[in-house]
Amino acid sequence: MGEVITFTSGKGGVGKTTTTANVGVGLSLLEKKVVLVDTDIGLRNLDVVMGLENRILYNLVDVLTGRCRVKQALIRDRRYPNLWIIPSSCSVDAKNSLSEAQMKSLLDSLKQEFDYILIDSPAGIDEGFHLATFDADHVVVVTTPQIASIHDADCVLQLLSRRAKQEPRKTQEVSLLVNCFRKSMVREGNMLDLPDICELLDAKLLGVILEDEEIIISQNHGEPVMGRHSASEMCYQNVARRLAGEELAIPDYIRRRTLFSRILFGNSARKLV
Repeated sequence: MGEVITFTSGKGGVGKTTTTANVGVGLSLLEKKVVLVDTDIGLRNLDVVMGLENRILYNLVDVLTGRCRVKQALIRDRRYPNLWIIPSSCSVDAKNSLSEAQMKSLLDSLKQEFDYILIDSPAGIDEGFHLATFDADHVVVVTTPQIASIHDADCVLQLLSRRAKQEPRKTQEVSLLVNCFRKSMVREGNMLDLPDICELLDAKLLGVILEDEEIIISQNHGEPVMGRHSASEMCYQNVARRLAGEELAIPDYIRRRTLFSRILFGNSARKLV
């Protein structure tokens, strides 16, 4: 049976789609059979980031509403033989007509065929968020080291915690991924350090993605950053390896507390281990 992993956030623009794409590629390179599912209905982006927008015949809404079979909507990435994608729909009207039962039926079907089903969740905490996360085995909350992003990530984590208490029918792992981390800004005291972020959000850290201009370049070319031999490529690959069960330590990118973090949070921030 495959594992469903949802990448979500409170704030938009934190890198969920890019993370879903590149971690998916990373898992496929580990000889895992992977499908990426875009649930951001109305703002379809995953197929664009992957450079597959010209191959779409059917989309997620077509599958969920029975207009096509799952196999008709699956797009295989010719660059990565173990990787498929189900794109989303550009129609906003379809968002309110979808149900948990439809989504669960799709995920149950995909679990029979794939090792990993990675879901790209829409931003926010509305019905789209619930549809993308309710049946996930693992929810990864993506944030950047910005106060607004961390605040929204905290709201998402609290929502997931409340839902777990109200609906104990499914055990769900929840972890944190910090995106766009700039070591130089932390050293200068202008960005939160990792121990501070982990303490504020009280969540297990899955990985850190260093800020990298290669990500922007790859997106503009409709390609994953994997294979570009960049700092971010190694970060995404390490996240994929952790999700696949490997025990990999997260590097201590910054070894000293900054003035910025001491002023904001005092001396109680935990050290990353």
